Amino acid sequence: MGTFVVNGGRSLKGEITPQGAKNEALQVICAVLLTPEKVTIQNIPDIADVNKLIELIGSMGVKVTRESGSAASFEARTINLDYLQTPEYRAQSISLRGSVMIVGPLLARFGKAYIPKPGGDKIGRRRLDTHFIGFQKLGAKFEFDSSDPFFKVEAGSLKGAYMHLEEASVTGTANIIMAAVMAEGRTTIYNAACEPYVQQLCSMLVSMGAKIDGIGSNLLFIDGVSELKGCSHTILPDMIEIGSFIGMAAMTESELTIRNVSYENLGIIPGSFRRLGISLERRGDDIFIPKQNHYEIETFIDGSIMVIADAIWPGLTPDLLSVFLVTATQAKGSVLIHQKMFESRLFFVDKLIDMGAQIILCDPHRAVVIGMDKMIKLRGTTMSSPDIRAGIALLIAAMSAEGKSVIHNIEQIDRGYQNIDKRLNALGADIKRI
Repeated sequence: MGTFVVNGGRSLKGEITPQGAKNEALQVICAVLLTPEKVTIQNIPDIADVNKLIELIGSMGVKVTRESGSAASFEARTINLDYLQTPEYRAQSISLRGSVMIVGPLLARFGKAYIPKPGGDKIGRRRLDTHFIGFQKLGAKFEFDSSDPFFKVEAGSLKGAYMHLEEASVTGTANIIMAAVMAEGRTTIYNAACEPYVQQLCSMLVSMGAKIDGIGSNLLFIDGVSELKGCSHTILPDMIEIGSFIGMAAMTESELTIRNVSYENLGIIPGSFRRLGISLERRGDDIFIPKQNHYEIETFIDGSIMVIADAIWPGLTPDLLSVFLVTATQAKGSVLIHQKMFESRLFFVDKLIDMGAQIILCDPHRAVVIGMDKMIKLRGTTMSSPDIRAGIALLIAAMSAEGKSVIHNIEQIDRGYQNIDKRLNALGADIKRI
C-alpha cells in the first residue's frame, strides 16, 4: 500500500495541463469492441482504472498498440468470448466498475456478454438496474443469481425500442447507446444522461457510422446500423481534475494557470467556485487563478446560507463535491454541501475535522462547513484515502495544512489522477511517495 508524505503550507506557481478525462476514457475504450477495424484514441490518461480496462480488453483479444505520448490504437478483430467465463476474467473485471460498459458493445456485436458484479469506489449504493433494464427493452435476456454475483446477458438479435430511463445514469446511458447503435430499427432514450462524456461517446460513434440524433440533450434517437467502422477520437481534458486544481490553488494561496481546459465543456464548475469567492479568469482556453489570501462565500439574495449541491448535467458533477467541501473550510462564511447522489461520499469529513476544520455532518448526504477565513490553519495529521475524490480532497487539505501529513491508501488517488505527486512537485509542492 502506497503512502504520500506531504509537507504543507507551500504555495504553488506555474502552469499545469489536465489529463484526459477518466470517465470519458472508460466509455470510448469500451466502444472499440463495436468494430473489427482500427480505432485510434488520443489523450488517454495514464491512470490505474484506465490501464486496467485496456489490459482487460487486451486479454479478451483486442490488439492494443501504444503510440506516441497518450495515444493508442485498438483493433477488436478477434474477440475470445470464452475468456469471459474464466476465473482470470472475473479477477480482472471485478475490481473495475467501468468494466460494466463492455456489456453493451459485446451484446450489440456478438449477442452475449458476461461480467461479474464490478467494484470501484465504496461511496454507497450504485445500482446497475438502469443498464440491464435498458438491455431487456432492446430484447436481451438478463440472468443473475444472487449466490453467484455474475451477470449474463444474451440476445439472438436486438430491436430498437422506446425507453424512459428511471435515472439519468451516465454509465447506464453510455452502455445502452452502445448496444442500440447496432439494433434493428429506432431506439428512443428519454431521460438520457447528457454529460460531455456521453456527448463525446456519441460523436465518436457517429464518426464510426452510427446514426444518433439529439446529442447533448436528454432525448436521444438512435437508428441502428449493421456495422461500424474505425475512427480517430480525442478525449476531452478531465473536468474533475480541472476543478481539483482550482480548489487547490485557492487553498494553498497559489498562482496557477490551467492550460487547455475546453472551457465550453466545464458547465457551471467555474461559476460554482466563484460562489465560494474564488477569483478565476478565462484566458482563451486556459484558466488563470491569481494568488488569493482570502475568499468569501456568497449568500443567496435573501441572505440565507449558500448551498452547493450536485445534480445531473448540466448541474454540478458529484465528483467535485469533495473538493468544494475541503475548499470551503478556509473560506470566510458558511456553506451547506448537499451530496444527493451517493450516501457515503461525505464520510471522509472526520479526517478534516481531525485537522481542525469546522464541519457539521448533518446526515449521510449533507454537511455544513463553517469557513475559518484562513485565521486558523489546518494541521497535519495521518489519514487514509477512502476513494478517488475524497483522496484528492485530503491531498488538497494536506498541502494547505501546517506541518506534515501522511496519506495512506494512495492507490485510490492513483486510480483517477495521473502522476499527481510529480506534477504538483514541479509547481512547488512537497509530496513524497513511499
